[in-house]
Amino acid sequence: MKRSIRTDLAMEAREMVQEQNQIDIPGVKSETVTADEDITITRVEVVSPLGEDNIGKPIGNYITLEIPGISDGDKQYEEQVKVHLANEIRRLVQLNDNSLVLIIGLGNWNVTPDAVGPKVVEKVLVTRHIFEYVPEQVDERMRQICAVAPGVLGITGIETGEIVKGIVDRVKPDLVIAIDALASRKTSRIGNTIQVADTGINPGSGIGNKRMGLTKETLGVPTLAIGIPTVVYAHTIGRDSLEMLLTELVDQATNNNNFTQLLNGIDEEHLDCLVGEVLTEALGDLVVTPKEIDLLIDDAAGIIADGINLAIHNGLSLEDVSRYLH
Repeated sequence: MKRSIRTDLAMEAREMVQEQNQIDIPGVKSETVTADEDITITRVEVVSPLGEDNIGKPIGNYITLEIPGISDGDKQYEEQVKVHLANEIRRLVQLNDNSLVLIIGLGNWNVTPDAVGPKVVEKVLVTRHIFEYVPEQVDERMRQICAVAPGVLGITGIETGEIVKGIVDRVKPDLVIAIDALASRKTSRIGNTIQVADTGINPGSGIGNKRMGLTKETLGVPTLAIGIPTVVYAHTIGRDSLEMLLTELVDQATNNNNFTQLLNGIDEEHLDCLVGEVLTEALGDLVVTPKEIDLLIDDAAGIIADGINLAIHNGLSLEDVSRYLH
């Protein structure tokens, strides 16, 4: 596997291994279905430690929704995406009518590409206070939801995992859902790909800054992670560009055996060194995000929040959610 190419998407990790081996990956199961027009769902399950080693992801389920049509602003399309996201969330969680769900919006609200978590918290239909203080006004279709955006270490001076652990110990939820920004290996997936995983999450992992994990092991309750790619490493873009150039040169140099051998002799490590000399010598490992990222984040936050609202509340429609929020 190309370990130097960083991605938080299990689907991409599987793709990179298959690009090299062209065979099924031991310890990893996957299926891809077309849910609706322009909505593709890929389900990857890592079933063994061998699968963990092969794609670099913990044992568990990873569901990815590719939604390229989201940039068109079609409201009907958005509603379809929200319904499919809710259905996939339900595949991974088991709740009863009395379940309490804690939503954690990870990220830095002052940095646009990292603000998807806090923005989702703003749009989630929270109800725990209603159950506690005015239970007679509770819609019978509702479940208890509470939500918080704990900030980041640089703002609070406290590890996000420590804050979340304290809340979990006090509130005692039956499920934690953590939302965070992710890194992709393809610019085409920024803002229009959503991953749902039952393995939890490491805050800051999208930019290679791993902190205390939010997982069932660390928090003591099942933890679902929902993320959307908002950045791509400049190193990855450089690598892909060089590989495309080398492939084209090899194709054009078929009549020159010496030149072809020279090109084929440039291995993965050599490519990494070339890109690293350009990108990391003075500036560090840059991350790249599109100029319209603020619009992408707002759209993505609304979709994720409503997907959670539909999945957790037992029978509320999008119209019901909108009415309660506004």
